[in-house]
Amino acid sequence: MIAVPTFDAELLRRYDRPGPRYTSYPTAPQFRPGFDGHDLERAARDSNDDPIPQRLSLYVHVPFCVSPCFYCGCNRVITRDFSRSAPYVNRLVREAGLLAPLFDRDREVVQLHFGGGTPNFLSPDQLTEVIESLGQHFSFSRDPGRDFSIELDPRTVGPGAIAQLARAGLNRASLGVQDFDPEVQRAVNRIQTEAETLEVIAACRDSGFRSVNVDLIYGLPRQTRDGFARTLDRIVEVRPDRLAVYSYAHLPDLFKAQRQIDEADLPAPEDKLALLALAIERLTAAGYVYVGMDHFALPDDDLARAQSRGDLHRNFMGYTTHANCDLVGLGVSSISHIGATYSQNPRELPAWEAAIDAGRLPVWRGLRLDADDLLRADVIQRLICQGEVDMAAVEDRHGIDFQTYFAPDLARLAELSGDRLVEIDQGLIRATSRGRLLLRIICACFDRYLQQPARMPARYSRAV
Repeated sequence: MIAVPTFDAELLRRYDRPGPRYTSYPTAPQFRPGFDGHDLERAARDSNDDPIPQRLSLYVHVPFCVSPCFYCGCNRVITRDFSRSAPYVNRLVREAGLLAPLFDRDREVVQLHFGGGTPNFLSPDQLTEVIESLGQHFSFSRDPGRDFSIELDPRTVGPGAIAQLARAGLNRASLGVQDFDPEVQRAVNRIQTEAETLEVIAACRDSGFRSVNVDLIYGLPRQTRDGFARTLDRIVEVRPDRLAVYSYAHLPDLFKAQRQIDEADLPAPEDKLALLALAIERLTAAGYVYVGMDHFALPDDDLARAQSRGDLHRNFMGYTTHANCDLVGLGVSSISHIGATYSQNPRELPAWEAAIDAGRLPVWRGLRLDADDLLRADVIQRLICQGEVDMAAVEDRHGIDFQTYFAPDLARLAELSGDRLVEIDQGLIRATSRGRLLLRIICACFDRYLQQPARMPARYSRAV
């Protein structure tokens, strides 16, 4: 049974320190130049030769946005020049032509996700073109349970466009809302009415989308308990299948747009924690299951069911029900996870464009995982998805003695155990209800890269 999170403000304050979100292990700051297209080709060949070949998951990054949201830390290009879409689509199609031959044709694509930026900066016809092209280059699964999803900006998409995307094969949508409070929206430069958002949710359902996710953020400038409560209540009324309630990470040294935010407008730490407590209270009272790492889902949603079965997975797209997949990234800055490797495309658009135009795989940096990386990735994946690790099962999979191999890690875990964030009993390490909101901190105990101060990047957001 997955523990329902218990809110303990004092404990959260004490452990609110920077740490990775563990959409991968090792995390992206550990990727290094020197891993190139030849390494990616070799990884794909090795993966094809696996006795049980993995299915495929495709991620397509569309970087363009018409205006900057000041809170955003995503890799994006601000422009109102929609003529930039066609060349980008053309290069995406050519990149698919470079990548697809690396994989055996019997490896089905069971997951496709468009992220950004603003994917619907591309027109419905252009998005349809990309989907159809990917379907020609790769083998799309015909399983009705496949997940083909897109992030939508409710300000710039209408019911007709959504219906066309559904006809093209998309069946899940994620909408950025953040907060309906007009004061908050002005402070972060994202004016988006309730009516716009609710119309898009209704259009997704009318068009046959299987699932709708809504993103909210707590800790934004000028955010108040009453205003956020109204947003939560309004969203709960329309019952999206999933919600992500993210903590705003104010890192203006890293993200230039955040320098437009007046730090005096940010809620005090205790007020920010109160917003988190409010979200947990309202959403659990409305019947949502806390999946972990800011994510909530209705009990009959695929995410909640996958967690109850024990096969929930986490990758660069967040939580997913498709654990046994190689992830293939297309577009500027996208990341692939193929076999025991990670690789990333250039973050700068001109460098990605130049690679595609030269007919070569646009690999900027990456990493080949060693046995220790794979072992720790397994442990962290179990913790972040299921909230527990069966030590004997890890020993069987990796041929180690858990207590001996992880002696320093278990010593670090002892502090958390003393605060009753974790329990170690009968061969299980389990996050308690008090520790469910601090899974990142628990996982960090097993992250060997964080124990190397000289390589510890000062770029991680805080845990709460």
